Amino acid sequence: MPKLKDRKLYSPPRSLKDKLFHFCPGCHHGLAHQLVARAIDDLNLAKRAVGVIGVGCGVFLYDYINIDCCEAPHGRAPAVATGIKRADPELAVFTYQGDGDLAAIGTSEILHAANRKENITIIFINNSIYGMTGGQMAPTTLPGQKTTTTPSGRSTDKEGFPLKMAELLATFEGTAFSARASLHNAREIKKAENAVKRAFLAQLNNKGMGIVELLSACPTNWQLSPEESLKQITNSMIPNFPLGIIKDTI
Repeated sequence: MPKLKDRKLYSPPRSLKDKLFHFCPGCHHGLAHQLVARAIDDLNLAKRAVGVIGVGCGVFLYDYINIDCCEAPHGRAPAVATGIKRADPELAVFTYQGDGDLAAIGTSEILHAANRKENITIIFINNSIYGMTGGQMAPTTLPGQKTTTTPSGRSTDKEGFPLKMAELLATFEGTAFSARASLHNAREIKKAENAVKRAFLAQLNNKGMGIVELLSACPTNWQLSPEESLKQITNSMIPNFPLGIIKDTI
C-alpha cells in the first residue's frame, strides 16, 4: 500500500475543465461549480447534462464545466430549462442562478415552474447582494445590510424582509426537494454536495423540481476580506437563512 504522502486523497471532478476561475478572491462560485460538476460525475450525467445559466457572476459556467450549456435572459432560466427538458426528457437539465436573477426579475418564472412540477434542477446562489452589477440590494439582502442602494442599511420598514426562496418553493406540490446549504466550511460543503446530488435525483426519478439554495460569500461587494466574509455567513446569513433540508419527497 502506498504511503499516505504518495496517495491522492482528493482530485477535481472529471467534468471540471482544467482552467483557473475568474472569480474574485473569496468568492464561492468556484466551489459551487465544483459541486455541480461532482454531482454530474457521480450520477454519470456528463453526456446528457445541460446547464441553463442566468445573468450574473456565474454566467460563464460553460467555461468551467465540460457539458452543454445555454445562456438565458435575466430571470428566464427556468422557462428555457422547461423548453429543453420537454423537448428531450432524457436530458438532465439544471439552472444556475443568483439571487437577483432567480428571486427578483425571475420570481414568477421559478414559482410557476415549481407549480407545473417541471422536472428540472435549480442551483440557487444566495450571496445577499447583486454581485455582477455593482452591489445593489437584492431580495435576499439582510436587514441592516449596507449596499450601494441601501447605504444606511436595509430597512424592513421601507424595503421589506429577505425572501426565503427555499421555504417558499417547498410549499409547491411540484417541488420534490428543497434544501439550503452553505459553502463557508468543509463540513457544510460536504452537506451541500449531498444536497446538490439529491436535487438532481429528484429530476432523474421524475419526482418534480429539485432546488438547492447555497449561501455564498461576495467579499468584493460586502467590502470584507475573504476571512471576514466567512464570519458574515456564520453570524448574519445563517440566522436569517437556516440551513437544512426543507422538503424531500424523493
